[in-house]
Amino acid sequence: MPIEKLNPYIMLNGTAEKAIHLYESALGAKTEGLSHFGDMPGFTGPPEVGNRVMHALLHIGGGVVMVSDASPDRTVPATGNVDIALDFTDVADMAKAFEGLAAGGNVTMALTDTFWGARFGMLTDAYGVGWMFNCDLKKAQA
Repeated sequence: MPIEKLNPYIMLNGTAEKAIHLYESALGAKTEGLSHFGDMPGFTGPPEVGNRVMHALLHIGGGVVMVSDASPDRTVPATGNVDIALDFTDVADMAKAFEGLAAGGNVTMALTDTFWGARFGMLTDAYGVGWMFNCDLKKAQA
């Protein structure tokens, strides 16, 4: 059975809704199928659990990222060993998205021209998700 798609899944600890709003604002993400734990039939848990995001699918450029909150009894580390790489065709658009995700986060490498002919930068957003930004300068519409 061949794999049809590969979709990164971001797990957070109660901040998924805020992170989704950041990704919509900074990256132009389009959210689809947002549901909360409280939307499950027969949910009887406390409101703070019911308000957590059970699942959301975000369209970012030509890719898809899924986002969810972990249940309170199953916390996830604030940071991990996976970064999401974004390839841009426009340097100005990349800089705007970089600034948007950097707000409240930590820039680990400012946007800079690289030896491989691209403008590149890295950051961890305010929710602990690592992002890598790349724009091939030969293809860019600077």
